[in-house]
Amino acid sequence: MDVFIIGITGGIGGLLAQKLRSRGDTVHGLVRRDDQQAELATRGVVAHVGDLSSMTVEQLAAAFGDVDVIVFSAGSNGGTREVTTAIDGDGVVKAIEAAGRAGVERFALVSVLPESWRERDLGEEVEYYFAVKKGADIALSRSDLNWLILRPSLLLDGPGNGTVSLGPAEFHGEITRDDVAATLAELLHEPRIGRQILELNTGSTPIEEAVRANVRS
Repeated sequence: MDVFIIGITGGIGGLLAQKLRSRGDTVHGLVRRDDQQAELATRGVVAHVGDLSSMTVEQLAAAFGDVDVIVFSAGSNGGTREVTTAIDGDGVVKAIEAAGRAGVERFALVSVLPESWRERDLGEEVEYYFAVKKGADIALSRSDLNWLILRPSLLLDGPGNGTVSLGPAEFHGEITRDDVAATLAELLHEPRIGRQILELNTGSTPIEEAVRANVRS
């Protein structure tokens, strides 16, 4: 499989690249700097230098080439409104259009559980982040692509457990980025899963089994 990751230098994107490479997949990504491109090359990843916020749809489509699937795991993590709009909102819409122009049908988006941190006073910037993420989910779900939206719980660092709870609706808890990346890698290798929103939390089901359980008959 040939996979293009937007957000390949991020926590989930970087781990996903490693897991896909270990499975023998070809991995491409988008980076902002030449030194990031050079570093990823040492790990067998073909990176394209460009800034998602300023690239045109045509430039992004050219970077995609003829890959099998695009993964969008970039995010502002509740930063300023300008950055959130450029990456989590307009960036996703641009990538959807670019995928169509490049003829890439499969598109996976790493989103966020809408219930995340509802017990807290998040502040206007973070609330705006959640609203923009929901808008991006809607835009992708209304596209003609073979899409997948994955909504993980609160993200943690550290090694994964290899077990999760995955389905159309999950409670909000916490989960390691490692388990998110492992689940996403497994989902990408299950072509029978498409045009679905799946939520992800820590759990007791082995990842491969959890993914298979979400295949529609």
